Amino acid sequence: MNNSKLHTIFKSDAGIGALLLRVPVGIILTAHGAQKLFGWFGGYGLEGTGQWMASIGLEPGFLMALLAGAAEFFGGLALILGLLTRPAALVSAFTMVVAIFSVHASNGLFMANNGYEFALSLLAATAALTALGGGRLSLDNAIAAKITQK
Repeated sequence: MNNSKLHTIFKSDAGIGALLLRVPVGIILTAHGAQKLFGWFGGYGLEGTGQWMASIGLEPGFLMALLAGAAEFFGGLALILGLLTRPAALVSAFTMVVAIFSVHASNGLFMANNGYEFALSLLAATAALTALGGGRLSLDNAIAAKITQK
């Protein structure tokens, strides 16, 4: 990949708003991924999450749990650090689209009915971060500066 494409992925002129958005969203995604992968924070781990995913038609359940958990956990960590923000946010946004349509849409908007409002909020935030990038206060911008120097 040439330097101009790498620069496009990493460089972000977004201000403090990107930091204020990516850190809490990253924390939330990391925690949800940890529930799926490791059973932390009251989650069911890969086996339990995989069984549930299979029961709603997301087959093979174990693989789907692994993919969703990894996207959330590692994507969330990346957002917190501002490292590979755009790719991490894009994968997380895709994960939220799958969650909305496979789990929550039939329950309506509100969380009280297991609706899609929370997943939609995370989708909006991750879509915004895909467009904005990590912002000036991110590891991405430090990498972009190094690419520019070469």
